[in-house]
Amino acid sequence: MRILIDIKHPAHVHFFKNFIRIMEGKGHEIKVTAREKDITTYLLDKYGITYVKISSIGKTKLNLIKELIIRNYRFSKIVRDFSPNLLMGIMGITEAPVGRFLGVPSLVFYDTECAKLTNFISYLFCTKFITPSCFREKLGKKNIRYDGYQEMSYLHPRYFTPNVSVLKSLGLLQDEKFAILRFVSYGASHDLGQESISYDAKVRAVREFSRFGRVFITSERSLPQDLEQYRLDLPPEEIHSLIYYSTLLYGESATMASEAAVLGTNAIYLDDYGRGYTDEQERKYGLVFNYTKSENDQYLSIEKGIQLLKAADTKQKAQRKRVKLLSDTIDVTDFMIKQVSEFDS
Repeated sequence: MRILIDIKHPAHVHFFKNFIRIMEGKGHEIKVTAREKDITTYLLDKYGITYVKISSIGKTKLNLIKELIIRNYRFSKIVRDFSPNLLMGIMGITEAPVGRFLGVPSLVFYDTECAKLTNFISYLFCTKFITPSCFREKLGKKNIRYDGYQEMSYLHPRYFTPNVSVLKSLGLLQDEKFAILRFVSYGASHDLGQESISYDAKVRAVREFSRFGRVFITSERSLPQDLEQYRLDLPPEEIHSLIYYSTLLYGESATMASEAAVLGTNAIYLDDYGRGYTDEQERKYGLVFNYTKSENDQYLSIEKGIQLLKAADTKQKAQRKRVKLLSDTIDVTDFMIKQVSEFDS
């Protein structure tokens, strides 16, 4: 098969990397197009995935629309030249409409309910719209659902083994308590209008969590000078190992909250929209704790973080909960391969 994959975000690199490796090992031809956003192309280079960059992220609503037009035009040219049997991607705003226009089937993977317009367009034009079973909306007969989370495509134990040397590189002991704080830039289309948690809340979280262990901040945006000293200095490809060993993940990234849950680390996630998968990871497994970004919830989320860090057995309990989560969910990469096999004729 000839498969064209569109990568728009760093997390998409992780999602597809094992699929690409396995499918190429089976003799299939894979072509990747990429969007310059944060560390997307860095990760593609790091994992040795050849790609064609077709756009860079826009910073405003108008620029996002302009970028979409440019990337869809360039993507359509590559489709014509490459003549793929199948298009794949997360979100689908490029591959679904281009695929329908050029008569190429498309598989769209997504887990973000608040991206209403994107989901409508992608579902309208795609061949299959594939979501976790906890996705809040029932979209129709093209919506294929699976028991798991997108993060299981790269953090399933079949593919991921934590690298304990990351602890030594940061001067940490293996059983030492520490917290990771994650702040995002809100540059995605479904993020427009969202604001980060307050400066006061960030400072308070750092101050309170530091009472129980070290604190590391990973941030897509610049940090105030008094918080810069906490910025994490670690190669991006090692972040999942650090999350595995951490006691707490606190912040604004749904993906990293879910990654923490899958790895057996408690996560506190702040967002006014929320996600079906972080809701499920709280309801079924008690591994994620969801809060809005209201002033009161910011306060309550920090209190929850203190409670988790103060307890002696927080990490051990989280690891036991992970066993249950893993038993309930599937190898998502294997699921992807089976979905694609239906188009191999």
